[in-house]
Amino acid sequence: MVVGIAGLGLIGGSLAKAYERSGATVYGYDGNRVVQDFAKLQGVLAGDLDENTIGECELLLVALYPEVTMEYLERMAPYIPGTTLVMDCCGVKQEVCKVGFRLAEQYGFTFVGGHPMAGTQFSGFANSKADMFDGAPMVVVPPQADDILLLDRVKKLLTPAGFSHVTVTTAEHHDEMIAYTSQMCHVISNAYVKSPRAQMHKGYSAGSYKDLTRVAKLNETMWSELFLCNAEPLAQEIDEVIKHLDEYRKAIRAGDREELTILLRDGRERKERLG
Repeated sequence: MVVGIAGLGLIGGSLAKAYERSGATVYGYDGNRVVQDFAKLQGVLAGDLDENTIGECELLLVALYPEVTMEYLERMAPYIPGTTLVMDCCGVKQEVCKVGFRLAEQYGFTFVGGHPMAGTQFSGFANSKADMFDGAPMVVVPPQADDILLLDRVKKLLTPAGFSHVTVTTAEHHDEMIAYTSQMCHVISNAYVKSPRAQMHKGYSAGSYKDLTRVAKLNETMWSELFLCNAEPLAQEIDEVIKHLDEYRKAIRAGDREELTILLRDGRERKERLG
């Protein structure tokens, strides 16, 4: 298999290492030429991904920021043959898929939206690893949800990366869910560490503090772009949490143990039903 990977940060670098591990020939591109050359020096890349090599790729994975992804697709679309499956790896889908589907129809290749559901609070090629996606889910947004042959092709091409299963959805539903399951977690964690008590946590914190603050250490450039690309769904989730926090605050300030117990029980029971 010949695979092209645009963007060699944490996600793209891990994909490159995973496919190289499987024996695939990997061509790569990164906006930082030093990173691209380093990946070749390490033996992860067989060569550069450019206008001359992109036509050899059976699979093209674009792991760049959303705006850069759309710019890259616009620039490289004329060089992508009809035999290539193109998939982005962005954390938001509506804007990117709109561009991808349009270009695919115009130039004759196949585009599918994608979102690898794995990562860490660290970034960059130096932190990427070949087993990043082993056992992880992959979200896929095809142009048509009932195209069984396309979905089978997607699953086969993604197999070397190690994903455990593929979730098929629409771009709209993906963005609504990711606003809750991912983006909101980063907002809460990032806001939580702004308490003046955070500077004095040593000796007073344990597992729950570590869990809640882990993703506060984020890449602000990337996440601000993701948040703004998904502004309305994320704003709705923030409103929902503010509403519930206000319920707890009112019960605590009023000294209303009965109401507070009800609120806490409701949260516990909801978590238990989730598993």
